[in-house]
Amino acid sequence: QVQLVESGGGLVQAGASLRLSCAASGGTFRSYAMDWFRQAPGKEREFVAAISWSGGSTRYSDSVKGRFTISRDNAKASVYLQMNSLKPEDTAVYYCAAAKLGTVWATPNYWGQGTQVTVSS
Repeated sequence: QVQLVESGGGLVQAGASLRLSCAASGGTFRSYAMDWFRQAPGKEREFVAAISWSGGSTRYSDSVKGRFTISRDNAKASVYLQMNSLKPEDTAVYYCAAAKLGTVWATPNYWGQGTQVTVSS
């Protein structure tokens, strides 16, 4: 029903910036909250950021607050994650997710395949 495709991952040096994109199709994008999660090697999948259906509310994990910014463009059915001051600890597969309940606390219903972000020292 809903397809999510991430892009923008890559290999960068510590301190660099990267912008991830997620393109959605097959659903009512404007009504969904959108999230970013990540999973580092040997670690559990963790929440990174969320944005409400309207873009009026955002939520971030403590580890990325002040460095990452989530945004959305409903006209383009896309969500973005601007990542600044990247650290090696940010290395992970980053997943885009969509939640039918359009709040920043909603549990995702749909997931993308992920994009690899690697930050070297």
